[in-house]
Amino acid sequence: MKTDIHPDNYRKVIFEDVSSGARFLIGSTITTEETTKWEDGNEYPLKKMDVSSDTHPFYTGQEKVMDTAGRVERFKARASKQTKK
Repeated sequence: MKTDIHPDNYRKVIFEDVSSGARFLIGSTITTEETTKWEDGNEYPLKKMDVSSDTHPFYTGQEKVMDTAGRVERFKARASKQTKK
């Protein structure tokens, strides 16, 4: 493997899917604020995500509504107003 080809801030990072709790330890340059322990007992930077390969419909084969900002409820409220008119 070639030496000195990765950026200086390249390190192992834990990516956690907040909807399923799945965690992945991957090399990354992402900036994070939090840290947590991994299964090996070492502490790594932590990045929380809404969707990962554990919950994405493409990988799971299941369609799932991911509504973290209340978009579905706002849409239903607007649609019910239109049907009442």
